[in-house]
Amino acid sequence: MTPEAAVALIQKALILAILLAAPMLIFGLVAGVLISVLQAVTQVQEMTLTFIPKMLAIAAAMFIFGQWILVTLMSFTREIFALLPGAGHA
Repeated sequence: MTPEAAVALIQKALILAILLAAPMLIFGLVAGVLISVLQAVTQVQEMTLTFIPKMLAIAAAMFIFGQWILVTLMSFTREIFALLPGAGHA
């Protein structure tokens, strides 16, 4: 495997990690902002109030996007395994 191919593979893995984490992060962000606005409007400043809605939002994102995440990871894993026989050659 050439250094360029290794760098391209690492770059693809990092981009894939960002894409797979994005739905959970976005759902958590939206839930956090909504709870923060609700706390600002009601003037209830309890830090533990944001934890449960964020966890539920992230669980919902995992439920919604779980199949897509699994299929994408399996495809990437198959691609990596296909590259293994030629990995030892420079």
